Formats: sequence, C-alpha cells, structure tokens
Amino acid sequence: MPGERLTLQDRQQIAAALREDLTYAAIGRRIGRPTSTVTREVMRNGGPRGYRAEAAHRAGARPVRRRGAAPPGSAAPGGRDPRVVDEVDAQSVALMMRAGLPNMMARVLAALFTTDSGSLTSAELVRRLHVSPASISKAIGYLEEQALVRRERDPRSRAERYVVDDDVAFRSIMAGARNQIEIAEACGQAAEKLGATTPAGARLATTSRFLLHVIDDLVRSARHWHEVHSAPRTSDGRRPQ
Repeated sequence: MPGERLTLQDRQQIAAALREDLTYAAIGRRIGRPTSTVTREVMRNGGPRGYRAEAAHRAGARPVRRRGAAPPGSAAPGGRDPRVVDEVDAQSVALMMRAGLPNMMARVLAALFTTDSGSLTSAELVRRLHVSPASISKAIGYLEEQALVRRERDPRSRAERYVVDDDVAFRSIMAGARNQIEIAEACGQAAEKLGATTPAGARLATTSRFLLHVIDDLVRSARHWHEVHSAPRTSDGRRPQ
C-alpha cells in the first residue's frame, strides 16, 4: 500500500521488472506504489543495472539514516524540501542512464544540475554521493570529453570546481555534431575507396549524405535557439524580438 515500507516481495518484483526493462512508472503501477518511490528505491540501491532485491531490503531495514541525509523538516539550500531535491535528482539519473550515460557519470551530472550554483568541488561531490575521489575524477573526465562540464579554480579556496553551465545543452550538441561530421566524412571516404557503384559503397555514400544534411539542420537550429535564449531580457523580463 502507498505510504507503507516496501516489502521484500515488492523489491523482488522491482528487480524482475527492471530485468524486463520496464519504466519506473510501469513498475509503480505493477506494485501499487508511486513512481517517485520506485525511482528513489532503485537509485539508492545500485541503479537499474545494479539493483538487488535482498540487498536493498537489508539496507531498507536499517534504522539509521544515510550519511549526509537531511533530517525531517530541514530545508535544502534555497529553502527547498530535500525530499523533492532527492526525487528530482533520482529521476534525472534514471533518465540520463536510459539515454546511455554510465551510472557514476549520470550521478555526478545530476548532482551538478540540481545544485543552484551549478558547481561543486570534488570533496563536495564525494560527500554528496558517498563515493571515492577516484570515482569522481573518472566521471568528470568522461563528462568533460562530452562537453557537459568544465573546470574552474575557486578564487577563495583554490579548490577546483566542476561546473555545468546554462548553455550545456548547446555545447553538448555542438560537440556531438563535430563527432558525427567526422563519421560522415569517414563514410564518404570509404565509399570512394570501395566504389560508389558497389552495394557497400552506395550504402556508405548514402549514409554520409544523410548525416551531413541532418547535422547541418541540427547545428543551424541549435545556433538559432542558443542566440534566442542568450539574448538579454528587457526590464519586463521579455527578450527582444
């Protein structure tokens, strides 16, 4: 029943449903629980790929709360309910993982996204995610390669901060576009070598042309909307036309 603790049977059903690749909403309907309950349960116990019913049940039976967890009634930075922040964070991680981001990289990126400043130090990430500095370093390296985060030096503490900017989506799209252009060009070169009249050469040539046209459209659209959303606002909060 909603509001009651998850039983071992509930958790076994969750584990089975994850193997079936069901969404959290579908799992919630199956066991009669809110989607948010399922999301938090899975993300607190290894994520979609690492969830184990028996281990999760043992962890859920412990009376002590996790290190760093906010006590009931306390507020997260900005006056937000920490339970809401945790829920948004867990849902963000789940969506990022479904999009192909590895678990630790998704957790680090979600932590940055759900922090008002959009930046955290390695020590802050270690405390928040309860992982090792090495795990954070590896995740940051991966996210930097994807143009999702950048580093900057905190002038007050001299600590290195990891930052997710407001235009992170634009920078990520542009980085992805550059990679896709390289693939398109490689396909075109391969088509020339194999011969455009051969089945393989024709297939590669078609793939090259398709990618180049789609990427061109994507880049044009991304640049346009980036300019629109980056334009300064007027005094009434509107952007100039």
